[in-house]
Amino acid sequence: MDVKKDETVLILTDDKKLAIGSALYEEAKGFAKEAVLMVMKPRNVSGEEPPEVVAEAMRKFDVIICPTSTSITHTNAKINAVKAGARLASMPGITNEMFEAGAITADYNEVEALTIKFTELLSKAKTAKIIKEGHILQMSLENRKGVPSTGIYKNPGEAGNLPSGEAYIAPVEDSANGSMIIDGSMVGVGKLSSPLHIKVKDGKLVELEGEDAHKLQILFDNDNNATIGELGIGTNSAARLTGVILEDEKIYGTVHIAFGTNISFGGINKANCHLDGIIINPTLYLDDQLVLDKGKVLI
Repeated sequence: MDVKKDETVLILTDDKKLAIGSALYEEAKGFAKEAVLMVMKPRNVSGEEPPEVVAEAMRKFDVIICPTSTSITHTNAKINAVKAGARLASMPGITNEMFEAGAITADYNEVEALTIKFTELLSKAKTAKIIKEGHILQMSLENRKGVPSTGIYKNPGEAGNLPSGEAYIAPVEDSANGSMIIDGSMVGVGKLSSPLHIKVKDGKLVELEGEDAHKLQILFDNDNNATIGELGIGTNSAARLTGVILEDEKIYGTVHIAFGTNISFGGINKANCHLDGIIINPTLYLDDQLVLDKGKVLI
């Protein structure tokens, strides 16, 4: 984050992650001109907006670090804070253990280089096709731009997850068709003991089957929640499958798709949630270029 002595830092946390938030606050006081700790009630789902008073405060800080139990990454509050010049690290689901092992320990110069390569490919591509165990899911990326989440946020307006390592994009909202297996982890469930089987038509989830499907009924509350909002590629070779999506979606050679909100990164869908699902060892084509072959990176 490259916090400087003349900068202000906001540590935004919730009741469930207060211990981590407090520890970061104590550290931030030694780096910044002013450090502030704000604690809110945990949001019900990832993508739910923080309280208005919190959103307003976020626009006033140089650096914002968010150890929270659910993700604020794809909220209007985050969008507006970044537009105002804040650099922001979102840490949904972060644990004490994740500060010491796994994705946080990566060589972030390597993560940044691979992330930028995949981001450029996503930006150039008009289509994406995911293949796994006979299932195919295709979508349009036309006129959408890839987004790098490198874990390095040193300039005004830069933001992403920490730990990080993914390139992602908002597919055209009504373009996805096909079926797929989600077999790593899923927001709202955690690490999956058995796969989820999905069917998508014209960008929207129409079938969801599996042992844990009943935990994801929010996806059928309305069409916006059911819409595929994200395609992402993991680029962190130190990331592990933990059941915490913050780390899981960064696993090198994985693909994730998310249902719900994508207005924070170039889409037009505003939903009540943003729920990611991890696909292990996928094959991925961007246009006609094979970029992942059963999890093996080919770029």
